[in-house]
Amino acid sequence: MLPHKKISILVVDDELSIREAFYDWLKQEGYEVDTAADGLEALAKVKERHYDIMLIDVKMPNMDGITLLKRLKEEDPDTAVVMMTAYGAIQDAVEAMKLGANDYLLKPFELDELSLTIEKLVQIQTLAMENLILKDQMASFSRFDNLIGQSAPMLKLFETIINVAQSDATVLITGETGTGKELVARTIHAHSPRRYSPFIAINCGAFTENLLESEIFGHDKGAFTDAKFTKKGRLEMANAGTLFLDEVGDISMKMQIDLLRVLETHEFTRVGGTTAIRSDFRVIAATHQDLKESIRNRTFRQDLYYRLNVIHLEVPPLRERPEDIPLLARHFLRRYATETGKKIDSLHPKTLAEMQRYHWPGNIRELENAIERAVVVGKGRQIKPGDLPFVLDPEGAEEVSGLPLKEVERRHIARVLAAQGGHVSNAAKVLKITRGTLYEKMKKYGLTS
Repeated sequence: MLPHKKISILVVDDELSIREAFYDWLKQEGYEVDTAADGLEALAKVKERHYDIMLIDVKMPNMDGITLLKRLKEEDPDTAVVMMTAYGAIQDAVEAMKLGANDYLLKPFELDELSLTIEKLVQIQTLAMENLILKDQMASFSRFDNLIGQSAPMLKLFETIINVAQSDATVLITGETGTGKELVARTIHAHSPRRYSPFIAINCGAFTENLLESEIFGHDKGAFTDAKFTKKGRLEMANAGTLFLDEVGDISMKMQIDLLRVLETHEFTRVGGTTAIRSDFRVIAATHQDLKESIRNRTFRQDLYYRLNVIHLEVPPLRERPEDIPLLARHFLRRYATETGKKIDSLHPKTLAEMQRYHWPGNIRELENAIERAVVVGKGRQIKPGDLPFVLDPEGAEEVSGLPLKEVERRHIARVLAAQGGHVSNAAKVLKITRGTLYEKMKKYGLTS
């Protein structure tokens, strides 16, 4: 499908029959077409106007295609170039690609193949133009899809997302729990060529090994006792789209081997099945864990790490971008005021000051929970400091100096549990301890979930 702007194409070939055939075919496809018999005529036309795409034959009199390509990159570097060369002269195509050609076609080729090549270039040019517009707007925007922020780390993240989205490379997103790693993954997908295909997410830490295997690969009827029907796995569902593996650091060593094989071949079999299934998916993985440390502890495979970590994105914690807290707080305030029907439309200046001083161990998720609670319990048109769930003194800063270390730890654990809505597993991840250790500390300090 062509964009609104009509694409202009210049066909450069010394054979009249080829020029006429391409002209008629491309005109029918809806393109604006012009022709030139050699490199000198093509350069003259390029000086008069810009062409979006040029089809250039390598072997021509007066000026060959390689020389024309070099001159063209000086005259009009934004023009996309497809080189046409004989089947036995592949070295010409290789040289052309090194000099900046976008693609090549080996003669003889079908006109349908020509159309597909041009359609691909049109899509790339359209995405590139969208990216330029996004980058120009980035400096003044504080919101990129559902990601919110105007701090330097977030603006840098926005720009990286735009660049990463255009490739099919595997992405590893790291960051603390609650920083919005899945939102980053969804934004990458939304700005990629795969955006009209499914985004399939799975939290690897939420399943046992056997259940996770069935969820990812699917299973055939009768594969196990409760398998009463055939079920597609997430890999199959993500065909032509994106598969998001959240908390990939939690998967077992066996599953790591299976996942590595799939990433290398894009082929798999369902649990209990024998037929190989091929799926065209892009993988984006995320974890709050330090995978390099996991490799040293022999709980994560180094080869899988390198396969996942082709492109690495680090999502900054909220405490490292306090200037974004007012933006996020007002965003959540509008949402929950609308949902509850309460006429709360602002935050008291002292509330914002206290929020910017707070450490936010649960990051954006904790901030959202805090605002939701404040809207529910708040009275009047403003969120006041007393409406916040974390305990602060009247001046807005908790006094911890002089307290016993155990009391400081107790308060910190209580805060994290509250921020995670009493969810022990999530709180343990934020505190970077095991669930067993957290249960022991909760019992020790008389805390409940």
